[in-house]
Amino acid sequence: MADYIPIKTLEGDGQFDAYVATPDSAPKAAIIVIQEIFGVNEGIRRKCDSWARAGYLAIAPDLFWRIDPHIELDADIPEQMQQALDYIPRFNLDQGVRDIEATIRAARAMLEGPAKVGVVGYCLGGRVAFMTACRTDGDAFVGYYGVGIDGLLGEQHAIGKPTMLHIPTNDGFVPADVQAKMHDGLKDNRHVTLHDYEGLDHGFAAEMGDRRVEEAAQLADRRTADFFAQALA
Repeated sequence: MADYIPIKTLEGDGQFDAYVATPDSAPKAAIIVIQEIFGVNEGIRRKCDSWARAGYLAIAPDLFWRIDPHIELDADIPEQMQQALDYIPRFNLDQGVRDIEATIRAARAMLEGPAKVGVVGYCLGGRVAFMTACRTDGDAFVGYYGVGIDGLLGEQHAIGKPTMLHIPTNDGFVPADVQAKMHDGLKDNRHVTLHDYEGLDHGFAAEMGDRRVEEAAQLADRRTADFFAQALA
């Protein structure tokens, strides 16, 4: 089953919608899926549906709700790509992390018993997933091609739960020197695992569209599934 539900902000001054996919049986844990700059579009919903088929409660909050609720953009359409890029400077990252924290709380309220909550994000969501690892009490975190993580390394001391980052080495938004800073800055953090994907560009694990590289996407997703299976058991 899949539907949208409202989630109250931590401050109680508003609410935002989240796409929820529910497994056929009692969920073994919950996974928060953090959108790219394209909103909770069909690709993000498909990722939630896939997690639900694997037995997880999957929730994708609409992080752009303060700007433009329920946007759905396509990375393969140039005009929509530009529209998505224009949202970035208008999006408040700190508020976004607090909305993820509210979603984690909502997920725990929906679960039966002391089940755990994982977080996985893509692109902008990869950055937010890293911030969430530093700032919330989620149980496991995965970021795909997160942008700007090098500027957040000062917060990594607060990471206390398993965290995984997928890094394509030819990422047009994350140059090689930035990737080197990530590797160097995180190499001594026992909670963080980094995986490089040689020669691949940003968005290689998109659920659909021209950016997807099938073999690499499947490898990264298998690593993520195995990671969550262990961390959220």
